Amino acid sequence: MSVTLGEGPFDTALGQVRLLISDVDADNLMLSDTQVGGFLRMHGGVATDTACPVWVLRRAAADALDAIATSEALVSKVMRTQAGVVTDGAKLADSLRRQAAAWRVMADDAEADADDDGGIAFLEFSPYPAGW
Repeated sequence: MSVTLGEGPFDTALGQVRLLISDVDADNLMLSDTQVGGFLRMHGGVATDTACPVWVLRRAAADALDAIATSEALVSKVMRTQAGVVTDGAKLADSLRRQAAAWRVMADDAEADADDDGGIAFLEFSPYPAGW
């Protein structure tokens, strides 16, 4: 199964991966196009492809989320603002890694479904038990 969308920012594999990881604010992207394209290439995808297999998109999204999680864990730590707002980079990173794992499971399922040709099996029929 491939994902094909109409014209717009999400009609390419690159845009579709961005959509999966919620990296859609053009003025404040978490990952560059080169980075997202690299994750796609690792799984056989092409950033400009408009009919990329869904499992490639999901695996690239999972890798992108893992990269963001690692960055959050390294940079954010636990911080409290003067207004009392607390951010916990480790908890956010854990949440992102769980989502990445879910994307990988969905990618495996989609690829397995695509490999299932739904064919018909033929068996030899014998109306009598063996030894008759």
